[in-house]
Amino acid sequence: MADSPQYFDLITMGRIGVDLYPLQTGVPLSRVETFGKFLGGSAANVAVAAARLGRSTAVITRTGADPFGTYLHEALTDFGVDDRWVTPVAAYPTPVTFCEIFPPDDFPLYFYRRPKAPDLEIHTHELDLAAVRAAGIFWITGTGLSEEPSRSATLDALAARDKAGTTVFDLDWRPMFWRDPDQARPYYREALRHATVAVGNLEECEVATGVREPEACAEALLAAGVELAVVKQGPKGVLAVHRDGTRAEVPPVPVEVVNGLGAGDAFGGSLCHGLLSGWDLERTMRHANAAGALVASRLACSSAMPTGPEVADLLARAASPDAGLPSQS
Repeated sequence: MADSPQYFDLITMGRIGVDLYPLQTGVPLSRVETFGKFLGGSAANVAVAAARLGRSTAVITRTGADPFGTYLHEALTDFGVDDRWVTPVAAYPTPVTFCEIFPPDDFPLYFYRRPKAPDLEIHTHELDLAAVRAAGIFWITGTGLSEEPSRSATLDALAARDKAGTTVFDLDWRPMFWRDPDQARPYYREALRHATVAVGNLEECEVATGVREPEACAEALLAAGVELAVVKQGPKGVLAVHRDGTRAEVPPVPVEVVNGLGAGDAFGGSLCHGLLSGWDLERTMRHANAAGALVASRLACSSAMPTGPEVADLLARAASPDAGLPSQS
């Protein structure tokens, strides 16, 4: 009898890279002199976020065969994320991403992923589909659909999982990776057919569905095949609607924003934690909002992902009339 695949609470598939963040805020990139080096990429960050909350996680992705690739393996291991499916691609360098930090709401990103990012060189024949099927949650991203062979590998993994357990599609729209939304929309529709949960902001929902109003986005995502639509509305909070009629609309947790990048990945890791824990929808959304707020109040992404007690403390302070939390600018 074949050995059973190792079980993971969460397996993510998609983007990884090195984030180089300025250690000075409010300074244009052309004048920044010092940077911090961090693990980055949405799929990797979500796995880290869930691991910080006590979940067993792994990521399917690829790096360059270079020192930055070595660094990413070391960082994943340090964060408690299994790196067995992180493999090197000799032909392409590990991507790096720079950002500028202008709080509270301007954080331009500069992706260096040419001629091609290794994480787009994932092939179907390399996938451990038994492990993908066995995972408590399988998480994929829109970026993984932007180029072959990653596109086919992502769709093949979704088809092989066949909605076993919870399958999350992070809409993850990055316009620089596509010619236009019309190119992306057919692949988004196909992914939605296989997903049970869709997560995205209003722009991402519009790419996936063609509509932008939050309620309409949720209804369109449900009609596309998912069971739970999670629509992030920025300063208006998050709207979550389940096919069974359950819904939650939760305001954001006010914090002093330092760097908004990575907040969505913290939200995603916490969302997975809540779904795995069997929490009701409102509790799950409140916890995810708080996790995202904590990362927004910190400089980095991966290393800023909060622990369970940190999220609980922020929620307790937010619930207290004397919490003394700083207002979100």
